Amino acid sequence: MSLTSAYQHKLAEKLTILNDRGQGVLIRMYNIKKTCSDPKSKPPFLLEKSMESSLKYINKKFPNIDVRNSTQHLGPVHREKSEIIRFLTNYYQSFVDVMEFRDHVYELLNTIDACQCHFDINLNFDFTRSYLDLIVTYTSVILLLSRIEDRRILIGMYNCAHEMLHGHGDPSFARLGQMVLEYDHPLKKLTEEFGPHTKAVSEALLSLHFLFVRRNQGAEQWRSAQLLSLISSPPAMINPANSDTMACEYLSVEVMERWIIIGFLLCNGCLNSNSQCQKLWKLCLQGSLYITLIREDVLQVHKVTEDLLSSWKGYGKRVADIKESKEYVIANSGQFHCQRRQFLRMAVKELESVLTDEPGLLGPKALYVFMALSFIRDEVTWLVRHTENVTKTKTPEDYADSSIAELLFLLEEIRALVRRHIKVIQQYHLQYLARFDALVLSDIIQNLSVCPEEESIIMSSFVSTLSSLNLKQVESGEKFEFSGLRLDWFRLQAYTSVAKAPLHLHENPDLAKVMNLIVFHSRMLDSVENILVETSDLSTFCFHLRTFEKMFAMTLEEPSMLRYAIAFPLICAHFVHCTHEMCPEEYPHLKNHSLHHCNSFLEELAKQTSNCVLEICAEQRNLSEQLLPKHCATTISKAKNKKTMKQKQTPRKGEPERDKPGAESHRKNRSIVTNMDKLHLNLTELALTMNHVHSFSVFEHTIFPSEYLSSHLEARLNRAIVWLAGYNATTQEIARPSELLAGVKAYISFIQSLAQFVGADVSRVIRNALLQQTQPLDSCGEQTITTLYTNWYLESLLRQASSGTIILSPAMQAFISLPREGEQNFSAEEFSDISEMRALAELLGPYGMKFLSENLMWHVTSQIVELKKLVVENMDVLVQIRSNFSKADLMASLLPQLIGADNVLKRMTIIGVILTFRAMAQEGLREVFSSHCPFLMGPIECLKEFVTPDTDIKVASVSLLQLGQETDKLKTRNRESISLLMRLVVEESSFLTLDMLESCFPYVLLRNAYREVSRAFHLNRVAASTH
Repeated sequence: MSLTSAYQHKLAEKLTILNDRGQGVLIRMYNIKKTCSDPKSKPPFLLEKSMESSLKYINKKFPNIDVRNSTQHLGPVHREKSEIIRFLTNYYQSFVDVMEFRDHVYELLNTIDACQCHFDINLNFDFTRSYLDLIVTYTSVILLLSRIEDRRILIGMYNCAHEMLHGHGDPSFARLGQMVLEYDHPLKKLTEEFGPHTKAVSEALLSLHFLFVRRNQGAEQWRSAQLLSLISSPPAMINPANSDTMACEYLSVEVMERWIIIGFLLCNGCLNSNSQCQKLWKLCLQGSLYITLIREDVLQVHKVTEDLLSSWKGYGKRVADIKESKEYVIANSGQFHCQRRQFLRMAVKELESVLTDEPGLLGPKALYVFMALSFIRDEVTWLVRHTENVTKTKTPEDYADSSIAELLFLLEEIRALVRRHIKVIQQYHLQYLARFDALVLSDIIQNLSVCPEEESIIMSSFVSTLSSLNLKQVESGEKFEFSGLRLDWFRLQAYTSVAKAPLHLHENPDLAKVMNLIVFHSRMLDSVENILVETSDLSTFCFHLRTFEKMFAMTLEEPSMLRYAIAFPLICAHFVHCTHEMCPEEYPHLKNHSLHHCNSFLEELAKQTSNCVLEICAEQRNLSEQLLPKHCATTISKAKNKKTMKQKQTPRKGEPERDKPGAESHRKNRSIVTNMDKLHLNLTELALTMNHVHSFSVFEHTIFPSEYLSSHLEARLNRAIVWLAGYNATTQEIARPSELLAGVKAYISFIQSLAQFVGADVSRVIRNALLQQTQPLDSCGEQTITTLYTNWYLESLLRQASSGTIILSPAMQAFISLPREGEQNFSAEEFSDISEMRALAELLGPYGMKFLSENLMWHVTSQIVELKKLVVENMDVLVQIRSNFSKADLMASLLPQLIGADNVLKRMTIIGVILTFRAMAQEGLREVFSSHCPFLMGPIECLKEFVTPDTDIKVASVSLLQLGQETDKLKTRNRESISLLMRLVVEESSFLTLDMLESCFPYVLLRNAYREVSRAFHLNRVAASTH
C-alpha cells in the first residue's frame, strides 16, 4: 500500500475515535447485562406471566421468527408492541452499535495489516498502545455481549414489535441476529477472525517483553535498585528523571497483562511457533488469576485459556504450562504482591515527605510521582479483584491487607501535592520544552537522511510551537493546549510505521526518544489532571463495594491505621471517572453510590471520634467528681484526727488506703498503659484523619468532614448530659444540679481543649447542645434535662412538700426532709438550697427556667380552679361571712356551714409550696444572671413597677383574732403557724405592707406565735432522738 494511501487512511484518527467509541459501547453492554440480571431493573414485560410463552418462542426460533404466522405465540407481544418499542429501543440500538463497531474495527485491522504496520511500544508508543487497546476493547465487548443471557429475547422481541407496528422488521435485524448467533461461543469465533492479524498482534506484544519483565520485579529487586528514592544519590537529586520511553514507565501492569492474555488468546498460533511469545505468555500467566474486562466483570485467566486451548490438537504442552502457572500463582503471587505493597508504603512515604519539604523537586522528578501512583494503583487493583473473586483459598491472608489504608492515603497525598504545586511543574517543564527539547528536536530533524514533505511540515510545527513558549504564560495563568501537537505526533507515528514509508521510525530511534520526552513534558503543562486519572484512578472500588467496605472496617480495627482512614471517603471522589457520555443513564446511579459511601464512611469516622471524645469526657468527669465537696469529709476527718490516731491506735491491717485526687498522674513505670492513654492515642489518630482536609468534592457536592464530626459530637453531648442527670423514673432518683453542673463543666472543658485538633467548631457544638438542653425536647425529639428536672421537682420534691414529708425552712432558704421511721427518703435540702438553685439555673438557662416556671404556674392555676369551685359551692355562706365578720356569735354559726374547709387549706398549702419553690428558683436565676451579665441586670432591676396597695387584710386578721378566743382544740390547731404564714404572705406580696398588718393584727401575737412554733419544733426533735 502506497504512502499516500497511508495518509488518507487516517490510522491515528480512527484508532483514537474507535477506542473512545469502543469504551462507550462496552459500558452500554455492561449496563444492559447489569440491568437485565436484576429483577428490580429488568424490563417489566420480561417478568410477566402472560409473556412467558412468547419469550420462549422468540428465544427458540431466534433469529428466524415468523411474526405473521405466529399470532398464537406472539399475541401478548402484539398487545404491548408500543410499550415494548418504547422500552427496548435503547437496548436494541446498543446491540446495533456493537455490530457497527465490529465492522469498523475489522475494517481498520485489515487496513493496518495491508499497510504492514510496524509496532513497538518503545518507539511508536501511542500507535502500539491504541492498537492493543482496540483489540482488548473489542474482545471485551464481544465477551460481555455473550454474557447477556436475554440478548436473543431483547433483540427478537424488539424486531417482532417493530414488524407488528410498521409492517416490516428492522433493517439491521438480519445481520444483528446472525452476529449474535456467531458469538454464542465468542472466543472460538474471535480466534478464527484474528488468525490473519497474528503477525501484527504478536509483534506488538513482543515489544512489551523487556518492559513487562522489568515491571514484574519483586520487592527485593526494587529495594536493591532503590526505586523511587530521591535521596539515594544526593548529587543527582535535582537531575531530571528521564527515560527513553517516558510513558512506558508509568504504564499500568494491569493493562499490559490484559493485552498479553487477550492478545495471545486470540492469536494463540504463535505460542507453538515462537519461543519469545511463549516466554512472555508464561510470565504473564504467573501474575494474576483474574484480569478485568470492565469494572467487576473479569476473565478467569487460566480456566478460560485452558478451556480454549484444550479443545484443539497440538496444545497439550501449552495446557500443561497453564496448569503449572496457575499453581505458581496460587502459591506465590499473594506474598509477592504483599511484599511489593510493604515496599511501596515505605518508599512512597519517603518520596512524599521529601517532595512536601522541597516541592521544587516536583519539576525534575515528576516522572517518579506518576510511577509511584501507577505502582500503587496496580497493587491495589490486583488486591481488589482477587479479594472479590478468590473465595476459596488455603491462604486467605494473601488476599487481605490491614494496612491498605496507608497506601491509599499516600496515593491521595501525592495527588494533592501535585495539584497544590501545579505551577512549579508547569514552570519547570515549560523551560525544558523551550530551551532543551526544541533545540534537540531541531538538530535531529536536520540530521534526518530522508524527510518527506508531510512529515517535515509536522516536525517543523513542533519546533516552532515549543520555541515560542515563555514563563510569562505560566505567571499570567494562561491555559495551555498541546493536544494538537500530540495528535500530530500520533499521526507521524502512523506515517512512519507503514512498510513503504520513506522515513521509518525504527530506523530513527532518537526521533522517537525525544518526541516521547516532548509528549510527557507537554502533558505536564496542559493535562496533569488527565495523567493523575490515568495513573491513580481507583474508581474500580465503585464496583467492588463489598471489598471497599471490608477494607474500611479492617482499617477501623487497626489503631495505627486510623489516621489514614480519610482516604476512603476521598476515593469516593474518583467514581466520577466511571461515567461515559454514551451511557448517561448511569450517572445518577454512580453519583448515588459515591455520595452514599462517602457519607457512610464519614459518618462512621465521626461516630468513632465522638465516641472516643465522650469516653475521655466521662473519665475527666470521674476525676472531677473526686474533687466534689462531698468527698472531702474523709480527708478533713483524717487531718483533724491525725495526732489522735497516732497516739491511740494503729491503722487496721488490710484497710484500703483511698487515693487522693491526682494520684492517677503519678507514674512509676511509663510502659504501663492506662485506659486514658489508649483513648488519647485513638483520639489523636482519629483527629488527624478528620482534620486532614477542610473539604473535597464528590460529583457536584462539596463535602466538609468537620461538619460530620460536629453533628455527631452535638448529638452525643446531648445524650451524655441527659445521662449525667442519672434520672430513674422507677425510683425517682436524679443527680443533684450542682453535681450535674460539675460533670457538664468537665465535659465542656475537655471538648473546648480539642478545638485546634479535631477541626470542628467545638464552640458551636457546645453552644447548640447546651441550648437544646434548655428546651423540653432536643433536636432528635428526646427529653432534655429541662424536662427531667421539671418533672422531678414537681412529681417528687413538691408533691412530698405538699403532703408534709418535706417542709420549707426559711432560715436555710431550702426545703428539708422530715425523718420518718423505717423510710429512707432523699435529703430535700440537697436539691433545693441556694447553691442547687443556682446550679439549676446555670444548667437550664433562662429558657429552661421559663419552662419550669410555666409548669409550676400551671399547677398553681389548676389549684386555683379547684379553689374557685369551692368558693362557688360556698358562695352564699362566704357572702354572709364577709358581711358579718365582726359579729362573733354569727360567725360561730356560719363557719361550720363551710364545705371543704380542710380542702381549702390543703390546696392553699400546695400553692404556697409551689410559689415558694418558684421564688427560690427565680432567685437562683437572678443571681446567675447578675453574675454572668451584671450590666444587663442592673437596668432591669430599675424597671420594676410600683403598685399602690388597695387590698385589705382585715378578714384574715379578724378571723385569726377570733380564733384566739376559741377553747376547742380542734379549731385552734395550727393557729400559730397560720399567723406566721399570714405574715409571710404580707412580706412576699407586692401590694401589702407590714404597716397595714400592724394596724389590724398586733405584733405581740406574731412574737408569741414564733415562740410557740419554735418550742413545738424542739420538743418534737427531742422526742424523735429519744425514740
